[in-house]
Amino acid sequence: MSGKQSRDRKYFKCSDGERAAFEAGIKLGAIYHQYLGIPVTVATASLLEKMIEQSTLSQPHVISTKVRISRKEIRAAKNRYGYSVLSDRMLSVTLAVKYHGKVGQATLRYEPALDYPLMRLQMKD
Repeated sequence: MSGKQSRDRKYFKCSDGERAAFEAGIKLGAIYHQYLGIPVTVATASLLEKMIEQSTLSQPHVISTKVRISRKEIRAAKNRYGYSVLSDRMLSVTLAVKYHGKVGQATLRYEPALDYPLMRLQMKD
C-alpha cells in the first residue's frame, strides 16, 4: 500500500477489518447510485461493465471488481427507441477491498424474493 493510501488511517477510529467493510460498502453504494438510469443496450452492456469495473478499481483499497449486467433484463426493459436504462434488476457486482491486510468482499444483487437490490459483505483474512 502506498504511503498516500495509508496516511488516512489516523482519521478513522475503527479496526482495519471495520475499515475494509466500510470501504467495500461505500464502493457498492457509489456504483448503485452513480450508474442506475444510464442508457444501455445489449450491444453496449459489456462496455458499461468494463467502465464501471475500471472506474471502481481506480479508487483506493479496491483490489478486484466484477460487474455483470443482465442482457435478458435489458431486452425485457427495452423501450420503443431500442434501449433500456440500467436498473437494479439488471446489475450484479462483486468487489473486494484490502485495508492493511484485512479484505472485505462485497456483493450487490437483486433478490426477487425481497424485490430489492441486496448488498452483502463477507470478511476474509
